[in-house]
Amino acid sequence: MTSTPGHDPARVPAPTSRRTARRGRDRKAETVPPAPGRDRFDRGDAPGVAVAGGGIAGLAAATLLAERGARVTLYEREESLGGRLAGHRIDLADGSGATMSRGFHAFFRQYYNLRGLLRRTDPALDRLRPLPDYPLRHSGGLTDSFARVPRTPPFSALGFVALSPTFGWRDLTAMDARAALPLLDVRVPEVYERFDAMSATAFLERVRFPAAAHHLAFEVFSRSFFADPRELSAAELLLMFHIYFLGSAEGLLFDVPAEPFPQALWEPLGDYLQRLGADIRTGTPVHGIHPGDGGGVEVRTDGAVDRHDAAVLALDPGALRELVAASPGLGTPAWRDGVAALRTAPRFLVSRLWLDRPVRAGRPGFLGTSGYDGLDNISVLERYEGEAARWAARTGGSVVELHAYAVPDDARPEAVQNRLLESLRRVYPETRRARLVDARHEWRADCPLFPVGSHARRPTVATPHPRVTLAGDAIRCDLPVALMERAATTGFLAAGALLAGWGVRGQVLWTVPRSGRSPALRALGRLGSR
Repeated sequence: MTSTPGHDPARVPAPTSRRTARRGRDRKAETVPPAPGRDRFDRGDAPGVAVAGGGIAGLAAATLLAERGARVTLYEREESLGGRLAGHRIDLADGSGATMSRGFHAFFRQYYNLRGLLRRTDPALDRLRPLPDYPLRHSGGLTDSFARVPRTPPFSALGFVALSPTFGWRDLTAMDARAALPLLDVRVPEVYERFDAMSATAFLERVRFPAAAHHLAFEVFSRSFFADPRELSAAELLLMFHIYFLGSAEGLLFDVPAEPFPQALWEPLGDYLQRLGADIRTGTPVHGIHPGDGGGVEVRTDGAVDRHDAAVLALDPGALRELVAASPGLGTPAWRDGVAALRTAPRFLVSRLWLDRPVRAGRPGFLGTSGYDGLDNISVLERYEGEAARWAARTGGSVVELHAYAVPDDARPEAVQNRLLESLRRVYPETRRARLVDARHEWRADCPLFPVGSHARRPTVATPHPRVTLAGDAIRCDLPVALMERAATTGFLAAGALLAGWGVRGQVLWTVPRSGRSPALRALGRLGSR
């Protein structure tokens, strides 16, 4: 992509904060105001800002900067935007075309800032489609559903216990109530000070969370980090409980894109950025960031050295480690050590299968699974994605996607792929007779890992260099956000920090409540700290 020649970015109005960061149904959702400042740069004083990384974090940063009138250059090493939600065209064995991506992602209603980013090109979020349920099935035969669970705490927790076949009132009374009370008043960053030294598994054992229901906590929360819960910080687990269940009234149901990621999300946003005057350089990896003598930065790519007034580094943990290691003049030794200590979660597999016959009509669009030999979930894409639905209607088949997280290092890829297929046939027996029209497998290992005791060293949005900021879901953020919403939020914060230095306002952000939802819940939560 390249910028539109002759375009005047001053003619594109910056969206209002209400439009770009609209809250959902939760009346207790909170705002995070930006530093005060003027609305945008004047035509003659607009700085040049480099954004390294075209995923959610980089797109959020680039969008806010460009809306405020900065001259933005967005560098992305891949040929398309979207980062871990990018996609690319493939030709199937039957001669038809398709879009392959790295798999299913849930756009929860709590993702206020991510959804605000998407509203730039889709004000009503018409390109997202709600899924009616998020069932979880255990190999023992029990299935939990969230479709009928109330969304507002504490009725959400009580309703879940009343409806769940795996977590009942007897299990609730058997738990260590005092040990579980901190769940009622999760605060950031205090939750890290109290629970970062403990693993997610250790916390559940401490509260005597029933063994039969462990898969609920692990599949819904811990496994969302692509990590073994024995390694994951308990603070992250508590934060997830707060964001999705006990701290928010948005509920656990979510939306998904109605078309593949590029068509639904990133191509429209890329066009929007170009209309704002941004220069989008896909297929351009950044190899070095070097502070200049005059306060700006030099960005080194394969064949050029570009000068900018500032930079946002919005990269996955491995790419950020490599870039900082290759930029010896950037930051202090302690800061560089913190970046070097960032860890990447174990590899994961996304297998997408094009079957010659349909799965049963009642199968959900998304099913979480536990106890099926490494299979973590199953998606039936034609239930929600237009491209897959058109292929299924034309051929009479189905498009099914299988995920396996935290795959052991010594596992052979082909063996894992075959096990997932066999597990699919156990969960959905009608697929045993299906022939594979085509199959594609994506192996990746670039998601952040938040191991026990790592929070204090994790780098923040601010860096020792006043004109360099960081963004991404690996970056420490003292707000109750996680996963894609952490990426979007830190992207806006990274851009806002640079804008504040130039006296230009950033953007109002939204977040779930930053503490327990009521004085009574907060008082109960404090009892657990005594």
